[in-house]
Amino acid sequence: MITQEQNDRLTRVGPGTPMGNLLRRYWHPVGTEAELAKEPVQRVRWFGEDLTLFRSTRGEYGLIDERCPHRLLSLEYGIPEENGLRCAYHGWLFNAKGGCLEQPFEDVAHPESCFKNEIKIKAYPVEALGGLVWAYFGPEPRPLLPRWDVLVREDFDRVIDIYTLPCNWLQCMDNSADPVHFEFLHAGYGNYLRKKEGLPPGMNPARHRKIAFDVFKYGIMKRRLLEGEPETADDWTIGHPLLFPNILAQGGVDAPNLQIRIPIDDTHTVQLVYRAQKRKPGAAPQPIAVKHSKVFDDNGKLLVNAILSHDALAWIGQGPIMDRTRENLATSDRGVVLYHKLLNEQMDLVARGLEPMAVIRDRAENEPMIDLHREHKPLSAFDSRYDNSLDLVRKHADVVAK
Repeated sequence: MITQEQNDRLTRVGPGTPMGNLLRRYWHPVGTEAELAKEPVQRVRWFGEDLTLFRSTRGEYGLIDERCPHRLLSLEYGIPEENGLRCAYHGWLFNAKGGCLEQPFEDVAHPESCFKNEIKIKAYPVEALGGLVWAYFGPEPRPLLPRWDVLVREDFDRVIDIYTLPCNWLQCMDNSADPVHFEFLHAGYGNYLRKKEGLPPGMNPARHRKIAFDVFKYGIMKRRLLEGEPETADDWTIGHPLLFPNILAQGGVDAPNLQIRIPIDDTHTVQLVYRAQKRKPGAAPQPIAVKHSKVFDDNGKLLVNAILSHDALAWIGQGPIMDRTRENLATSDRGVVLYHKLLNEQMDLVARGLEPMAVIRDRAENEPMIDLHREHKPLSAFDSRYDNSLDLVRKHADVVAK
């Protein structure tokens, strides 16, 4: 068990909080290129801040304050132009850096005025990579946007699958440091649900013989050995990484994915699943598709028909913010304990003005890509028929990038 104060420190992400300060030292996806091509101005909320995400007519991305500082109209209704976003009320124009470029009435009636030079709104640096639009919320100098292999390899087709969850971000990440839930939540409970529907089991509920966690440069490598598997199994010798602070990298070398958990605020999270699949030789590249998946059905019941929805059930079922003052951790939870230890250590570093782990500044390290060590045959107990394939996700995607 931990105290309420310790739980608040781990879960609260607003401006000025210890965890908020730590998470703001990393880049986070805040939108997709496909959706911004379709709707170039979007109201968004990240880390408890209401903001406006936009794409200018020349293709530059910006993430600026929610409201125009003139008469406080929401910039959600702004007009994208070549140099930025123009407020719909009186035409003030702002660039991606938050600078005011034009004030139409003032510019004509008082050409000698320098008032627009005094106006500056909140703005965060934005970059596009892998079909995602990323933002950095921390202090300068900003680090490099990590070029994870799955984002930049040219032999992959990709789908972006987005879930909005009514729970704290840490519940999603703790689950990623807990391999043992695999045999019960996914295999045991998942097979139980399938049996109720008259379907055959989708997974083999193999027991865990051993689990291990290794801290490495970019986070924690999670490993497991299931009964019936040899000590040479990829799940044990390689495993898959939890990329600090909020990404789970899964899948094998030919079908990798990233599960990225971005806090909207303290009690809401976006789970962004970035799926990739190696393209067949000679096949034409497919555009990146974007899908927004439902978490609840039309009656307000949780959907639990696939692996990721089992996880969502676990996260949401712990409440908006899990009360860790009541939990009782066991030896199987040592991955969660290790992850929390790293979070607390890195928050302490940031509080002392130092750089936390896994912040990338060396271009030679980052380019052409960061090649993650991946399994060749991951999760042998998993039957891929039981989860959504890339083709199925693409078929039901909301937006396809042109």
